[in-house]
Amino acid sequence: MINEIKAEASARMKKSLEALSVAFAKIRTGRAHPSLLDDVKVNYYGSEVQLSQAANISTEDGRTLAVIPWEKHLVPEIEKAILKSDLGLNPATSGDVVRIPLPPLTEETRKGFIKQARQEAESARVAVRNIRRDANNDLKGLLKDKEISEDEERKAQDDIQKLTDKFIGEIDKVLQDKEKDLMEI
Repeated sequence: MINEIKAEASARMKKSLEALSVAFAKIRTGRAHPSLLDDVKVNYYGSEVQLSQAANISTEDGRTLAVIPWEKHLVPEIEKAILKSDLGLNPATSGDVVRIPLPPLTEETRKGFIKQARQEAESARVAVRNIRRDANNDLKGLLKDKEISEDEERKAQDDIQKLTDKFIGEIDKVLQDKEKDLMEI
């Protein structure tokens, strides 16, 4: 029982760390990366689909993304979808290719992105602490039902705390890397 609780807590904490990585991928740095357009939805025959399902997205150079739609008539739809997204990007069309130049980040926008990254990291830390609380509550329930001894509960709580500290340390490291990445010019 105790091992199952620890394994579940570990798996859930790992998912929180993965969710943080996904959130960080959406915060743009000075370089072009196709994952910036992951949340852009385009109207494709009457239904909203992710841009990556209607076009090929690639990086042309360090500051330009190229979007090549599967079908030529989608070019205006893709332009509209990118303009509607809250990414602050202005697409430029040349024939079948939609090019998206990324403006250089100003000091102000860098600080705003760092603030956003810190908020995402804090949300991940809170999620990890909530998982710890849930696991400790499960252990208290086992102790109350007399399925484990007090010593076993104390040892399991210590193990869960070590697990929590490990994942919070990883979150801090990922945040530090993202901040460093954002401050690079």
